[in-house]
Amino acid sequence: MEGKQEEKKGILGKLKDAAEDQEHQNQILGTFVRLGVVIWSGFIITLNYVELPMIKKGSSGDITFPASIFTGALATFGLTTSNSNGKKDSKEKAT
Repeated sequence: MEGKQEEKKGILGKLKDAAEDQEHQNQILGTFVRLGVVIWSGFIITLNYVELPMIKKGSSGDITFPASIFTGALATFGLTTSNSNGKKDSKEKAT
């Protein structure tokens, strides 16, 4: 009887370890996907401002969508973009 209880514990322990490993793999995959989105959207934004000899710079359109995706993906890594250009708000000047 004791052997069966240890075997069941072993199976449950293995399942728990596998589940934790799966969570870790999902976290790594999620990080790579977010990094891929940052690279893709950054590339699209860069193409709007840089001329490459192989790629014609036609009417590329609005880059608002890739820019918002880029900002959102950066925020998931804890990075933020700023548009202040060194200017301070009127609230900060008052204090």
